[in-house]
Amino acid sequence: MKTYFGYLVLLVLVLLPLQIYAQQNASADELFAKARTAAFENKDYATSISLAKQALETAPDYTDISIFLGRVYTWNKDPESARAVFEDLGRKNIKDEDYFIAYASLEYWNDRYSEAKEIISKGLSSHPQSEALWLLKAKVEYADKNYIESEKAIKAVLAINPKNTEANSLAVRVHEFTYKNALSILYNYSHFDKQFDDDWHVVGLSYKRVTPIGAVIIRGNYANKFAEDGTQIELEAYPRLSKMFYLYVGGAYSNDVGLFPKYRTGVSLNANLPKSFEAEIGYRQLYFSKNIWMYTASVGKYYKNFWFNIRTYITPDNKNISHSYTGTVRYYTKSAQDYFGFQIGTGISPEENRNNLLENETFKLKTFKIGAEYNFSLKANMFSVGTMYYNQEYLPNQKGNQFDITLGYTRKF
Repeated sequence: MKTYFGYLVLLVLVLLPLQIYAQQNASADELFAKARTAAFENKDYATSISLAKQALETAPDYTDISIFLGRVYTWNKDPESARAVFEDLGRKNIKDEDYFIAYASLEYWNDRYSEAKEIISKGLSSHPQSEALWLLKAKVEYADKNYIESEKAIKAVLAINPKNTEANSLAVRVHEFTYKNALSILYNYSHFDKQFDDDWHVVGLSYKRVTPIGAVIIRGNYANKFAEDGTQIELEAYPRLSKMFYLYVGGAYSNDVGLFPKYRTGVSLNANLPKSFEAEIGYRQLYFSKNIWMYTASVGKYYKNFWFNIRTYITPDNKNISHSYTGTVRYYTKSAQDYFGFQIGTGISPEENRNNLLENETFKLKTFKIGAEYNFSLKANMFSVGTMYYNQEYLPNQKGNQFDITLGYTRKF
């Protein structure tokens, strides 16, 4: 009997701490759940912080709650308190993937790129296949203007998950900066079944230079239209304003009015938005014998390997307002330079080589267009081929067809 009583006492002594620990964890979990609700649903960060602290008093070694507390301090714009939480976890030699992501995100959002990269490097040594850490590294390197390293990190993400939406979105932006120089040639051929007797030929030769504030492009265009020759010179720039915003600024001049507008200007504000959205709003101005003003807006979205975009041009005058709409879909294959594209729309765009038609106000007539393109790369060489079909009302109640073929080559160095 004594032996049995001894075993019973021993069992109680063993189970009692476990029961107390379980009760503590149960209480901590309840507080943790309430803290998450306060942060995610109510955006009440002060209450969430208070609840998380209470949970940690009950279960001080509950790592997930500590990481969460550091995140909430970050969201509450209290980086010093967040950093204190993460440094304490570091002293405990925590190796959780989420710890490295949360800590590096804090430093990234506060523009401390060297510190963020050091934390990410430690995280990747423990989690070399972490899709989230590689993506965060790509963002940090891009923000720090280390475009080659950012591109390497993007490739690591896409090797793990080729359909990562954010990586595909960032790849397109990084691609513009991975080489400082680019030479391009573009040829466009147009055939008309009724509207004009002669085919059109347009050749563009451009040089692009990436500067610390953004890309600058100078382009010369040669056109043979209506069996006449003409030239145009263009200058474009894409200055970066911040992580989110950049501008498009463009202008062109030609002495061969009719083949090209005499002057062309344009300015747009572009935004790289959260959730892999992007947007643009701006104007385009063409001058032949008088000014034509157009206002443009577009919305784009990356989803896995796809890019969707809708763009409109609105041209007001004294009598009415003309509208142009174009929808574009791209499917990216192995990189930002390799994709299939599809377009469909109505109306004439001033971005197209046929924009001289706007002088005669045919932009008010009905136009339907549909086309496709294929872009592919071989190391620093990029090739493109595209085709477009137009059905245009070139005179009231008179329609004709136009067939375009476009070929392009770019060499980056």
